[in-house]
Amino acid sequence: MTVDRRPRTPREKYGEELRLRRVAAGLTQEQLGELVVCSPTLISHYEAGRRLPKPDDARRIDQALKTDGFFARWLEDLESKYNDCFAAVAELEQQATLIQQFALALIPGVFQTEDYASALFRAYRPTYTAEELEEFLVNRTKRRRILDGPEQPVIWTLLDESVLRRRVGGSKVMAVQLHKIADMAEAGRLRLHVLPFGVGAHALQQSLLTLMSFEDSAPVAYVEGFLTGNLMDDPALVSASQTSYALALSDALSQQESLAAVRAAAEDHAHGEQ
Repeated sequence: MTVDRRPRTPREKYGEELRLRRVAAGLTQEQLGELVVCSPTLISHYEAGRRLPKPDDARRIDQALKTDGFFARWLEDLESKYNDCFAAVAELEQQATLIQQFALALIPGVFQTEDYASALFRAYRPTYTAEELEEFLVNRTKRRRILDGPEQPVIWTLLDESVLRRRVGGSKVMAVQLHKIADMAEAGRLRLHVLPFGVGAHALQQSLLTLMSFEDSAPVAYVEGFLTGNLMDDPALVSASQTSYALALSDALSQQESLAAVRAAAEDHAHGEQ
């Protein structure tokens, strides 16, 4: 028998509470679905933590279960500020004890300066409002809290050299950004390595990858592409991802060599060179 040992996210806790309240009320998923005006399959998704109800559905759930607005109020705290493919990852980051990242083209979001993040947002969004940009930056800032808490995770960051060379936001923005991540590494807040172009082909050159480990739950792996992402908890897939990370890391420069490479790239940008 396989035991699901994935980290329990706030969504899963919400779903479990919904299931407990439904059973206590003596209702099946089909009966609750009729009262909420949705399918029993959707109720099962809610209870498994795979999806969250819409505000109107949450209010109807409260009416059906006589829970006095409990699920509607809780939903307000759970509504993610991230897109669907990343929402669960943002929650799991807060629980991880070890995070191992590989970045193929961009500085990982949790380390981005405001100017670097703003330049990315403008590149992705041909039209936007000042309020949308501000919300994006606020959410990015909230993610950085994992770096400041007393129980911050151990973080390994592996960068392809292309991350250092792609000029996001202009020369000054890149110089500041690269010095920042080097400063963090020298301060012991992360372990930093660079995969130089001279390595040629390496085990992770096809995708961004994030590995997360937890104190009392099985590890997970997350890969991301354009407008999509895949959070994996299958042991075989996670193990294969860990192996690929280890292989790529074995090809990387040492920490000291990597810091020197990042500082040199920052100076190149500062002087308008590539």
